[in-house]
Amino acid sequence: MKGFLRKLELPEFVKDTRLTASLVIVLVLSLLGAIIGMLISPLFGLAMVLLFILTVIFAVYGIYVLAGNTNNYAANLSYRIKRGEQEAMIKMPLGIMLYDKDRQIQWINPYLQMYLHDKDIIGSSISSVDKELAKYIDDAIKSNSKQNKIIKWGDRKFEMVVQDDLGVVYLLDITRYANIEEKYKQERLAIGLIFIDNYDELSQAMGDQNLTNMSSYVQTTLSKYAGQFNSYLKRIDEDHFILLTHMHDLAKMEDNKFSILDKVRTESSRKNMPLTLSIGIAFGSESLNEIADQAQSNLDLALGRGGDQVVVKQSGHEARFYGGKSNPMEKRTRVRARMVSQALVELFKGVDHVFVQGHRNPDLDAIGSAIGIVKIARIHGVKASVVLDVDHVNYDVGRLIAKMQAAGIDKDVFISPKDALEAATDESLLVLTDHSKYSITYDPELYKRLKNRLIIIDHHRRGEEFPENPMLVYIEPYASSTCELVTEMIEYQPQGGEGVLTDLEASAMLAGITVDSKEFSLRTGTRTFDAASYLRSIGADTQVVSELLKENIDNYLQRSHLVSTIDMIEPNMALLMGEDNKIYDPIITAQAADTALSLEHVDASFALTRRSKDVIGISARSMGNVNVQVIMEKLGGGGHLSNAATQIKGVTVEEAKDKLLAAINEYLKENE
Repeated sequence: MKGFLRKLELPEFVKDTRLTASLVIVLVLSLLGAIIGMLISPLFGLAMVLLFILTVIFAVYGIYVLAGNTNNYAANLSYRIKRGEQEAMIKMPLGIMLYDKDRQIQWINPYLQMYLHDKDIIGSSISSVDKELAKYIDDAIKSNSKQNKIIKWGDRKFEMVVQDDLGVVYLLDITRYANIEEKYKQERLAIGLIFIDNYDELSQAMGDQNLTNMSSYVQTTLSKYAGQFNSYLKRIDEDHFILLTHMHDLAKMEDNKFSILDKVRTESSRKNMPLTLSIGIAFGSESLNEIADQAQSNLDLALGRGGDQVVVKQSGHEARFYGGKSNPMEKRTRVRARMVSQALVELFKGVDHVFVQGHRNPDLDAIGSAIGIVKIARIHGVKASVVLDVDHVNYDVGRLIAKMQAAGIDKDVFISPKDALEAATDESLLVLTDHSKYSITYDPELYKRLKNRLIIIDHHRRGEEFPENPMLVYIEPYASSTCELVTEMIEYQPQGGEGVLTDLEASAMLAGITVDSKEFSLRTGTRTFDAASYLRSIGADTQVVSELLKENIDNYLQRSHLVSTIDMIEPNMALLMGEDNKIYDPIITAQAADTALSLEHVDASFALTRRSKDVIGISARSMGNVNVQVIMEKLGGGGHLSNAATQIKGVTVEEAKDKLLAAINEYLKENE
């Protein structure tokens, strides 16, 4: 009996109180039936008793059988589960490795053994078996991250989980899925917009036959280039093309550094029809409309930087620039200048106050062009002022202000930054001259107040840092100066601009052109001389210009000292360095770079000085063979191909020199 009871080990579900209660109720009812039967009739009672005994026997036997079957089922299920676990560890496509505290391998499953070939590795350290895998495991343990890591081990990719407390590494081969993901990324669509920079100017001077030849040459050359990289090219109009390509083909184009730029520039020049291309390429968004909009923005950026270059940029990421090796070509028509002049006047209508400001430490080009914009606004009855603290200016601008005050004219041309901020309203307008980077604008607070009502007039190449949605942008990198651009706009005012400027103001603008063109020796085109001639015709005095540009003795000595530090860092590149404990005026630094450029065997010069307690400034100049703009952009600056600058914070002069040399070496490698 005891053995039977020991065998009658009831499973948990049989011990459930509800089942037990039901069984007890059935037995009690059977017993009550037997008792009632005995009272009614002895025979009937005997039958009921037998029935009760049979019920008890059947219930006990049924429970015994049920318990046995359940135990067998549970044991079989447990065996199958454990067998499944063992089979999974051995056969499933998941690598498993057990290791001890000394990082010695205790066991691996057969699947992981396949990746280690026939090596007998039990008892060996992980690093001795595979250093690459050991490094991945060490990095995962040090990072103490619970997230799965994607690693490339050998020529395959794995998703790795490391449980260091248990000494277990799990490796799931995801090569197939990684390849699918990579293929998806490589086959994403990129959209490019191609623009022929000077097609309109050239076509105006050509006959029908030459125009047809030029159009055919461009179409054929671009089609061959697109075919070389398995891309789709479609001509939109005479000077616009659209390019569709996959990301892997775009990568090949970037490796090729878009040789189409050099090919078109060189071959078209030989054919006496000098063409250049500007290309904007975008990718990365799920929306083709967004990609197309970004491609147009990239093309605008390429054109704003002077053309003859490619801008590749994904929305929200840094741009990559290619080309830009040639000087921007001078336009042969004044159509755009006239259109911008008219658009400017239209924007002035309904404005309560026009504020004009240049860059920090404004020079005569920034101030002269700002005065020109103010005078254009005033002849149309609009209140306008130049934002400037007249008590803290460079010596050349100080001379101009002193002359204006002595002459007693236009005393209200200038307004202090504080007064300008107080006077600004939602109906005011801000014009930025001689710069487009908002980080170097003269009064950042006024810029923030009016950044949604903004006009930009500049002659520097446009950079990535650019205001959002300006109302009007007039950037012409081919121009010698911003004063040249503003002078052309003045010419298109009523009566040919006569009476807009006083003689002194005209002289100030001529001084701005003279300063930025290095006395008409750099970046000077026919329109530069046209602008200078116009200013002379309305009263600009070259003697006044000479007086404004005179250099004081202290500045001359400092500049000479900087030039005396000249060091040829490359066969054709000169470096000038000031002392780390001495602060130099940025104008003196720029003049020193200009002076070095005038020396024999110097094609590019870099003047490096301390501007303030924590800022080092670099002024870069070139004769055109070296693109100093690209070099300065590598250091966070910008400018022109032949005239650029940057500022570096938190470094010494020597540290800035090391950064400059690294940027120059990188530039030289890119242009080998």
